[in-house]
Amino acid sequence: MRRDKNCGEIRETDIGSSISIAGWVFRRRDHGGLIFIDLRDRSGLCQIVFSPDIAGDAHTKAHDLRAEYVIAVSGEIRKRPEGTENPNIPTGMAELYVNKLEVLNEASPLPYNMEEAADAGEALRLKHRYLDLRRPEMQQNLIMRHRISKVMRDYLDEKGFLEIETPMLTKSTPEGARDYLVPSRLNPGHFYALPQSPQLFKQILMVAGMEKYFQIVKCFRDEDLRADRQPEFTQVDLEMSFVDRENVLSLMEGMMKKLFKDVMNIDVETPFQRLSFHESMERFGNDKPDLRFGLELKDMADLALKGTFKVFLDAINNRGMVKAINGKGMAALSRKEIDMLTAEAQSFGAKGLAWIKVKNGFESPIAKFFPEDVLKKMAERLEAKEGDLMMFVADKPKVTYDVLSRMRLALGERLNLIKPGYKFAWILDFPLLEWDEEESRFQAMHHPFTSPMDDDIEKMLSGNINDKDMLSSLKAKAYDIVLNGYEIGGGSIRIHRQDVQKKMFEVLDISEEDAKMKFGFLLDALQYGAPPHGGIALGLDRLVMIMVGATSIRDVIAFPKTQKAFCMMSGAPSTVEPKQLKELHIKTDVPVE
Repeated sequence: MRRDKNCGEIRETDIGSSISIAGWVFRRRDHGGLIFIDLRDRSGLCQIVFSPDIAGDAHTKAHDLRAEYVIAVSGEIRKRPEGTENPNIPTGMAELYVNKLEVLNEASPLPYNMEEAADAGEALRLKHRYLDLRRPEMQQNLIMRHRISKVMRDYLDEKGFLEIETPMLTKSTPEGARDYLVPSRLNPGHFYALPQSPQLFKQILMVAGMEKYFQIVKCFRDEDLRADRQPEFTQVDLEMSFVDRENVLSLMEGMMKKLFKDVMNIDVETPFQRLSFHESMERFGNDKPDLRFGLELKDMADLALKGTFKVFLDAINNRGMVKAINGKGMAALSRKEIDMLTAEAQSFGAKGLAWIKVKNGFESPIAKFFPEDVLKKMAERLEAKEGDLMMFVADKPKVTYDVLSRMRLALGERLNLIKPGYKFAWILDFPLLEWDEEESRFQAMHHPFTSPMDDDIEKMLSGNINDKDMLSSLKAKAYDIVLNGYEIGGGSIRIHRQDVQKKMFEVLDISEEDAKMKFGFLLDALQYGAPPHGGIALGLDRLVMIMVGATSIRDVIAFPKTQKAFCMMSGAPSTVEPKQLKELHIKTDVPVE
């Protein structure tokens, strides 16, 4: 080792000691006689001083040092002169006077100034990710990620879980997102799929008697990307036998409580708030509500029916809805500003945005369509006071929910309503099935192995699979865990009975032949004594992003990809040699540059 301590570990207690340290040159200041350098490694910064009176040779060589040179130095730790201390850093009371310098490696001129790296374009930082990762902010993110993973591993180990690896090369089961496919050279014309999750394998581990499994595992989905999605992502995946929903919820609440306490010294309140899927949609417009602020959606259909505004009436008559939110203090907006707000709602999918100002009564182009007492009841329901702006959307439920949920979040930020902190919730009682208009059939809201609620199992088994109302009423033993407006995990109690699984496939219009082709190895396993079981998968990247306060999961992944699923640093994906394609029996009709 070329060092006795790390740069960020130097303290006043080291004063008088001779110490060797090594790292990267962060900044250099030449004060004529003395040369000061901030030397940086993963642990932090230390100020080192080159004096011609102490080591003339080292002082001479220090003139040539540039940003990001890698050096090793040794010398005496001295107390900084009075008035030059830096209380903002742990090493700010001492400095190292160099008597020996070794340049371990030089650095070429940098593509951007490291002190201003946060302001450099993301594409440039991703291309030179090895430089970007030298930033203290990025290093702290990855250190935090390591600590989070360790606490989770230790917690699950204490609870009797076994960490068991599952295959990366699996069978394609095209339900949900697109698979990433891997051609097999040894089996021409055949393909592996990279796992979207270890779902089938972890259920088989329960059949195999492992009882408690977990894995911090890579998963892959070929889907459109955004700030909190990557084509390859990491799950904390777990499954348990002989459990029901409450066991899983209790286990996860204990894990989150320990995690936030051990890593951030924050006491998380348990049990977490619980909302049904229906309640969450009605109050917040989505199933991942940010509970750190109010601004809830209110149903206005009954009051809309007491007026003559055609837009509202048409929406209700077409099986739609009328909902509203209250913009606190926004009655002062000009007509131009309200038009911009309307354009924003339209960009979210709305046909328009109806509004009523609570300002010396009620001011709005639509106020004339409602009696005064109805307008007062609207304001009362929205808790709208003088100076507030009532905003309405009338459309199909999906559109109305989506538009107002997005407007709620945008206004929460704009009006500074979002309180600091961490607010967890469980979303429960999901529908088992959802209707697919394009394919005119039901699909599993989560996946085909999610168990119905106990009361609904017999209803499904004895019911008519063409009874749309009955099928729509079925609830699932599924649960999502939500934190600050993000879904950070989801799971369910699984179907372990063959008759229930067979009926589920029948409802989903999956033939026996298709079921065997896609899920045959799981179905075979279920017939040999499958215990009741269930589990959950947490999105590790997303959880770390929230805990460190980042706005993108790219900031908590060492080597992420862009929204086009491209690695700016390595150049993946790339073309390959024709010989490689020939070995895999693959031809492409896409011209390759």
